[in-house]
Amino acid sequence: MKKVLVVDDSKVVRSFHMNILKTSGFMADGAGDGIEALEKALSNDYDLILCDINMPNMDGLTFISKYREEERETPIIIISTQEETVHRRKGFEAGANIYVVKPVKPADLALHIKMLLGEGQ
Repeated sequence: MKKVLVVDDSKVVRSFHMNILKTSGFMADGAGDGIEALEKALSNDYDLILCDINMPNMDGLTFISKYREEERETPIIIISTQEETVHRRKGFEAGANIYVVKPVKPADLALHIKMLLGEGQ
């Protein structure tokens, strides 16, 4: 079973995304900010990471950059309310694989995840 880390400072959003993952057949773990996410991501083997950008303590872009500095290649999907091109560019420059704008439909999120993990048919 594939394991996904969901990083979002909103408990409601984090729980929502984790439920989508569990319904789609994945194991899900959560983190409330970039600091917690970095600690978990470096000490566990996740198959994929879902990450918000705007969070306290350490934002998503900083988390992704620091994670990539450790030469980790785990696929990362940014899920953010920031839809401007500049934010997308910064997300990809930090090391994200996909950038999705909230709100995201559960079926679309599951499809993005399955395609990144080579399971999309």
